[in-house]
Amino acid sequence: MAASSTWTDPDGVRMPAAEVHAWTPGTNQTLCGLALSRTRLSRFPHVPWKEVLPETGGAADRVQRVCPRCAAAMGRRPGERSWHRDSPRP
Repeated sequence: MAASSTWTDPDGVRMPAAEVHAWTPGTNQTLCGLALSRTRLSRFPHVPWKEVLPETGGAADRVQRVCPRCAAAMGRRPGERSWHRDSPRP
């Protein structure tokens, strides 16, 4: 996970803030194709992706925006319902 800003929680751990992107350790770009070195995104290998989603709480306290392209690549689209209808109307 990578973010455009950081903050420190009460335990002294660096956490992501502002805009977050999905990032795989060992690569120099996010899943949506942004180069980490050019965009000056900070890396957070200790924070799992699920913890930065606003509905989970946890590390998402100061997250303002989740990249929709990265969220789709990780299997979740913003605004996507967590339920589905088994027998929709015709």
